[in-house]
Amino acid sequence: MWPLLPLAIAQSLLLAAGQMFLKLALRDMGTPAWQWRFIASQLTNWWWLATGASLAASALLWMYILRRYPFSMAYPLTSMSYAFGMVVAMAVFHESVGPQRWLGVALIMAGCCLIAK
Repeated sequence: MWPLLPLAIAQSLLLAAGQMFLKLALRDMGTPAWQWRFIASQLTNWWWLATGASLAASALLWMYILRRYPFSMAYPLTSMSYAFGMVVAMAVFHESVGPQRWLGVALIMAGCCLIAK
């Protein structure tokens, strides 16, 4: 079912983006406290809005995918978000990703290709 693949890629990208925005929001959050000053600072943290928008869009696209495609094909394709997460880790957070992790991602992507056929 190759028409599923672009939808699954878009959904996985949105999911990975949501997780990236969440990490950025938490980085800028500061020390949690039950004080109005802290709560107000979180209401103006735009990373939270980006997190919510990305994850909401991902959820809506996921609902569309589930409605149109078999669960046994659709659900495993969400694992593509792991590969996108690795790229985000390197590009945005400047993390080091070793060859063993890349081998794992390659195996995940190979499995996604097998499922999408």
